[in-house]
Amino acid sequence: MNLKRWLYLFWTTLAIGALCSLIAGEILKLSQGGGFKDTADFFIYVGILLGVGIMVSVYSQMGFFAYLMMNYMGTGVFSRRTWQYVQLFLTALALLELMFFRIFVSGDNGGISDILLGVLILAVAVVVSYFKARATNASAWIPTLFYMIAGTIVEMVGVLKIQVSFATTLILVPLIACNAYQILLLHRIVKRSS
Repeated sequence: MNLKRWLYLFWTTLAIGALCSLIAGEILKLSQGGGFKDTADFFIYVGILLGVGIMVSVYSQMGFFAYLMMNYMGTGVFSRRTWQYVQLFLTALALLELMFFRIFVSGDNGGISDILLGVLILAVAVVVSYFKARATNASAWIPTLFYMIAGTIVEMVGVLKIQVSFATTLILVPLIACNAYQILLLHRIVKRSS
């Protein structure tokens, strides 16, 4: 991957994060029946949403490159088959932690919302993995599933701790969109630059 391709990935991911955050924020605002006092409030709200989306997209890109490094090291340490089993185990562990760990350990009452969040992330990850495997080959299924589930959960740990559904939605939507975009675009960028 050369610098030109990386800059393309960076700026397009930034735009996707900002756009998804803006759309999610506006839908949340409309669903709560909230209006704006004046035009300035509207533009301040839009600016905040764009800023959140940009921040989340940068965070997503850091996670993506951390995943690429971890995948490179994992394939160097383990055999390809063993590394796939390790990724499946870590994926299941991350998903179970998201869905059930807080219920059993701390007795938090957000059980149903955590389970729904885990099912949503799993469903999106399966769809993205399917399209990635179709675009490349079947061996891309497990790494894509791992990144879309474990990577997304690790990247959103901070927002899960505050347990506010508005904030979770506002972070989750651009994060999933950016993660899916990057993993689906990677093989095209690498292929074009090589």
